[in-house]
Amino acid sequence: MIYGILQDLTNIIISTLFDVMPIAAILFGFQLVILRQPIPNLKRVLIGLAYVVVGLAFFLFGLERALFPLGKLMAHQLTDPSFLTNGQTTLAWQDYYWTYLFAFAIGFSTTIAEPSLMAVAIKAQDVSGGSISAWGLRIAVALGVAISLAIGTLRIVTGTPLYIYMVVGYIIVVIQTLVAPRMIIPLAYDSGGVTTSTVTVPLVAALGLGLASNVPGRSVLLDGFGLIALASLLPIISVMGYAQISEWLMYRNKRKQRS
Repeated sequence: MIYGILQDLTNIIISTLFDVMPIAAILFGFQLVILRQPIPNLKRVLIGLAYVVVGLAFFLFGLERALFPLGKLMAHQLTDPSFLTNGQTTLAWQDYYWTYLFAFAIGFSTTIAEPSLMAVAIKAQDVSGGSISAWGLRIAVALGVAISLAIGTLRIVTGTPLYIYMVVGYIIVVIQTLVAPRMIIPLAYDSGGVTTSTVTVPLVAALGLGLASNVPGRSVLLDGFGLIALASLLPIISVMGYAQISEWLMYRNKRKQRS
């Protein structure tokens, strides 16, 4: 048991090292070959690189050992007909309400814990001088992902084509882009991309595949995927909406102070 765990952990560390090495090679190569400058604090940089490799390895090991299997298992259990029927012979889309609630909760929690979103939120707060709250941005993105997963699971249950949701979503994005504060638009588009990272993608994929495999008449290939696309779309809407609401509240407070 312990030997197997150590072997798996060693394999993940080696795999992570091979994944990180191209990034390090590009950075070091440009610094030494193109810029022709020595690497400052080389010892500190190498120690930090080792921390990155080991930290990512432990992170991925924990996900594969705990969160991935648990997320897939819960997706299967929540969509199991024996759990949903309660004596009924047929199931309607509203009978899967526990699945929608689970998708919302898992979307919110995984996004809040997403390391890439933390990095973007902290940088946005620093660059904006505190006008953009790191926690406000993280919550706005997490709500967008949570709502998108709830809608995505509804799409799988009902069998609605994915393109309808995508077309409607991007129409909303285009309209919001025209009226949202200009400062927030690039950050909103980036916020959609940071959701497709280490924590969110595997759990979302497991949820979609588990749901499609248990809902009668659904194809795992055609219906099981697409949740990640929605998870990248809705945060753009939610972040721009967050900025628009904040701007409206500031405008209302100024009007109250004047009066």
